[in-house]
Amino acid sequence: MMWQSFLATWRAMLTDKGALTLLFIGGIIYSFFYPLPYSTEIVQRVPVAVVDQDRSAMSRQLTRFAMAHPSLQVIAVTPDLPVAQDLLWRDKVMGVLIIPDGLQTDVLAGRAAHAQVAGNGLYLMLNKVALNGLAEVVGTVSAGIELKRLGAGTPSTIQANQQRSPIAFDAVPLFNVKEGYGAYVVPGVATLIVQQTLLIGMTMLFGTWYQRKSFPVAGKRTTGGYIGMLLAFACVAFLNCCYFFGFVFWFQDYPRGGNFGGMLLLLVLFSLAEAAFGMLLGMLFRTRERGTQLMIATSMPVLFLAGLTWPVSSMPVVLQWLRWLLPSTAGIQGFVALNQMGASLYEIRHEVAGLLALLLACVVLGWWRWRRMEETGVDLNKA
Repeated sequence: MMWQSFLATWRAMLTDKGALTLLFIGGIIYSFFYPLPYSTEIVQRVPVAVVDQDRSAMSRQLTRFAMAHPSLQVIAVTPDLPVAQDLLWRDKVMGVLIIPDGLQTDVLAGRAAHAQVAGNGLYLMLNKVALNGLAEVVGTVSAGIELKRLGAGTPSTIQANQQRSPIAFDAVPLFNVKEGYGAYVVPGVATLIVQQTLLIGMTMLFGTWYQRKSFPVAGKRTTGGYIGMLLAFACVAFLNCCYFFGFVFWFQDYPRGGNFGGMLLLLVLFSLAEAAFGMLLGMLFRTRERGTQLMIATSMPVLFLAGLTWPVSSMPVVLQWLRWLLPSTAGIQGFVALNQMGASLYEIRHEVAGLLALLLACVVLGWWRWRRMEETGVDLNKA
């Protein structure tokens, strides 16, 4: 009975065009469509303007350094502040470097000199890159001036550099080596895509079976029938995860393969928990469209509850506990830790325990609901 249910469920999935699109084709489309906006990974060549009111050799050096910065693109150099403000208000530039009159005079006289940086706060990422880039330009020129002063009082340039930076600092990204947004968000969202497409497809199938009063497993609801259907849906989740974690991450060149063995074990557990959760959810719907409406409306809240884009500590205590009722919570955290960071199974023991508890709870409730379903319908294998 178990294998008959397994094969009948696969046949039902493959013969329903809507479910087939969601369960298999939807993930393929998402795998190329979703990472596309993040393909450049980091923001570069952000337009900025320079207000040069000093018109000195030092101000021209600041302007040249800004032009040479890989994150900036100087599109205007003007002595008039209103011109730069107009460019900023019309979104022509995302940042402005203001070099006040008398900057070089103050530096040569040993007085404190100040350069101002302004940005457009409406565009968070562009504003951050513009302000950081302009600050690096000012800092680089300032460091060069300080080295010249130190060099005048020391025997060698090496000693001057050592006095300028007595402690060497080298920033090396460990996991997100490109420090890009795509490598940060896509690996987590991939797990959510697998979950939501599977849940939509399953609720669509269960709603269709109820509407048509037909069911792929006819007759008495047995344990074997439940397990067979559970394994069929779990295989879909497993295959979709393998596609994302294997091909997509390699194709998009995202960090991957940190703990391959641990990822496979968690993948089996996640697939079973997600299938059990989907069956329990699907048996609550009576129409084909209702599950789709619910899953689409809840996709963004589910992503925030996973703790990927919103810190868990900032959530209400109630949500911190309720979020574990979703497979994606433990799945996203666990897969990112194993696949991108190379964590051990012991380090994700909380996620493993959460998925195990969710699997057991969904199987118990799902089996109870399974036995209560009406024993009417036809066997799709004989239809």
